[in-house]
Amino acid sequence: MEHERTTIRSAEMTGPIAASVGHSRHSGTTPTPKPDSTSNRSTWRRWRDRFFFVLFFASVAIGILGLAALVIDVMTDGIGVLDFSFINSYPSRHAGESGIRAALFGTIWITVGTAAFAIPIGVGTAIFLEEFAPEHWTVRLVQLNISNLAGVPSIIYGILGLALFVQAFSLDRSVLAGSLTMTLLVLPIVIIVSQEAIKAVPGEFRDAAFALGANRWQVVKTVVFPQAIPGIMSGIILALSRAVGEAAPMLMISSLVFLTFIPSSPGDRFTVLPVQIFNWVSLPQPGFQAVASAGIIILLAVLLSLNSIAIWIRNRYQTRY
Repeated sequence: MEHERTTIRSAEMTGPIAASVGHSRHSGTTPTPKPDSTSNRSTWRRWRDRFFFVLFFASVAIGILGLAALVIDVMTDGIGVLDFSFINSYPSRHAGESGIRAALFGTIWITVGTAAFAIPIGVGTAIFLEEFAPEHWTVRLVQLNISNLAGVPSIIYGILGLALFVQAFSLDRSVLAGSLTMTLLVLPIVIIVSQEAIKAVPGEFRDAAFALGANRWQVVKTVVFPQAIPGIMSGIILALSRAVGEAAPMLMISSLVFLTFIPSSPGDRFTVLPVQIFNWVSLPQPGFQAVASAGIIILLAVLLSLNSIAIWIRNRYQTRY
């Protein structure tokens, strides 16, 4: 009896619902569809992506085309002057007799001297900051200052080198003063690159070494540093290539353009490729424009060689984890 009452009550409740559904089904009216906002958003995103792709591609193309035009112009002007006599001759006041021997060897002296100071100081600082320095506000302050120094204009380092090494330390305008000035320029870059290479070493390597009983110095010497060498070396070479191409600091330290001897010791006077090229470009005689182009070709060859060595070291010794 109770079951029949429940059935009758359910039928009374579902009857109006069924009737309303049937009425809406047979009334011939359909609900108004909502606008397809998802499709509109997808179309907008596609057009936006295409616009930015074209914009960025055009920016890269303009830069590459401009660089290619400059390189072609330099090659056209300087390839006729570039020969062994040009490389083996000293600068002269006559365009046909000018050479780049003194500037080329001076650049080699400055590069070697900069590497001798910047590599041990920069790599040692990076190892200390990453592996041994405590978590303290002074360490964070030092790290912040190193990052800021990496963006300081190079002419500031030239003024600092002139005031500190040439005048205060009485080193005169020598190879040693130039090397120390360029060391100040590239040292923040070497430290930052070395830190990033050390950070890239997986922490599991350190944990495994500690688990075997090694102390902190043994872990750094035998595990962390060997794994970070490829990244450190490629960063050092790129930093030295920047030092080779910088003209502003050397204009403050050297400022010699007609040097007729090769430096034989760190205390000798010197000149470098960017300074020599700058002087040739500023001369009014038209023959020196071709000589300057030949010097630019030599400088580009040195820079591309250093960059190629850095790329080879990275690809040859980089470990994939």
